[in-house]
Amino acid sequence: MAVSVVVVWRHPRPDGAEGRCIGRTDLPVDRRRAKRLAHRIRAYARREGLPRVIWTSPLERGVAVGRWLRAFGFVLRVDGDLAELDFGRWDGLLWQAVAPLEVAAWEADFLHHAAGGGESLASLMRRARRFSDARDGTALVVGHAGWISAWRWQCERPQAVPSAGEWPRSVRYGERFAAPSVLSR
Repeated sequence: MAVSVVVVWRHPRPDGAEGRCIGRTDLPVDRRRAKRLAHRIRAYARREGLPRVIWTSPLERGVAVGRWLRAFGFVLRVDGDLAELDFGRWDGLLWQAVAPLEVAAWEADFLHHAAGGGESLASLMRRARRFSDARDGTALVVGHAGWISAWRWQCERPQAVPSAGEWPRSVRYGERFAAPSVLSR
């Protein structure tokens, strides 16, 4: 059994995301928003006596915060397992431009259907588990809403098969979520 605590903050609101399906689309983040979140993470790590190591996905909206933390003395670790769900041909489109029948097909087989021909939720959940299994102790992370929800599902409902109707709401930009992860290898 791997036992770790993952403390994850959703990245700041990226520029140009409003109303769009954003997975691997690499949007920028305002410098001030990234710096504000970095200050909050630094204060949390100091208050809790945690190591000064931050994990982010390779996408700019996470790395931007990580670069600020590196400037504050943290070690920045970038891990592809932390990337957001790949929405394939949907990625970057306005949600209203995605065919309703395609969304319905994804909802009907929420775990295994590759949204937009990209990546399935099962694949995202495997990545979240792999990241968590590889940690020992507490990991501080700047993550994405889909990744956070996938990891959260596995922590809270490890035996349940996710459905679109039961999927957790997305955490807000900059919101922190923490839980112990006890996942069998």
